[in-house]
Amino acid sequence: MEELQEKSLAREISRIEISTPPTKFSELDEGLQLAIRCAADKKALNIIGLDLREIASFTEHFVIATGTNQRQVQAIADEILEKLKKEKGLRAVRVEGYRTGEWVLLDYGDFIFHIFNEAAREFYDLERLWRDARKIEIPTDL
Repeated sequence: MEELQEKSLAREISRIEISTPPTKFSELDEGLQLAIRCAADKKALNIIGLDLREIASFTEHFVIATGTNQRQVQAIADEILEKLKKEKGLRAVRVEGYRTGEWVLLDYGDFIFHIFNEAAREFYDLERLWRDARKIEIPTDL
């Protein structure tokens, strides 16, 4: 009898992935598009965009990119800050982590741009934490 009870209480958990089409790059606002282009121009690696509009209220998009060292992480941040200010009149609401260059956060309100060194990106793994977010289609020719 005990064996029967154990089997009936055991559950199998299965996960169903529902595929949603990615947000197109052309649908993003011009400031976000420019920020992504700036990161690509400075040779940022593995640029990932997440559309958070359906699951978060504090921002609409995350962009995550990797620099190979402290100087490159800072150079990517500098390029984004300068170009968005000069070309779009946009200023970051908040900049964090610039001095150490491990994880620089550029908060523009509607979007937050994260620039990591390789070790920090692997450790914090924001893509996993926000896995329910819709992806942004980043053009391969950037």
